[in-house]
Amino acid sequence: MSITPRKLNTFIIFKLPAAYFCGVRTKHIDTNKCIVTVKYRWINQNPFKSMFWAVQGMAAEFSTGALMIAKIQESGKRISMLVTSNNATFTKKATGRITFTCNDGHLIDEALKRTIETGEGQTIWMKSIGVNEEGVEVSTFNFEWSVKVKG
Repeated sequence: MSITPRKLNTFIIFKLPAAYFCGVRTKHIDTNKCIVTVKYRWINQNPFKSMFWAVQGMAAEFSTGALMIAKIQESGKRISMLVTSNNATFTKKATGRITFTCNDGHLIDEALKRTIETGEGQTIWMKSIGVNEEGVEVSTFNFEWSVKVKG
């Protein structure tokens, strides 16, 4: 079973309802890239007339996590995944539709290979960049993912 944006959006409804109600939606996923959008609305606003930072974080994290889910499923192994650290930079008010793109799918392959071979946990950093409708960067999120074969 391949992972599609539609399947990921259904997943969000049942497993991440807060993200769903805030408008987080997957638009594209392939082997190396995942694109997730979220639109500034009343439900995800902050007092400064822009999108709350945590809503941006949900969309950014999902763009990295969806790639991780797809790669783990593709491996056919039982592997756990967990965000162990993160950081973010905000450079402009997030209004309108914000598009988060992660191009780090290629980084996951080596980490999964090492954890399968050694049985030891592995960590990788993945980046998701959020841009507004004009293509201007509004935020950048970095997530440290830990993967380990389930014993």
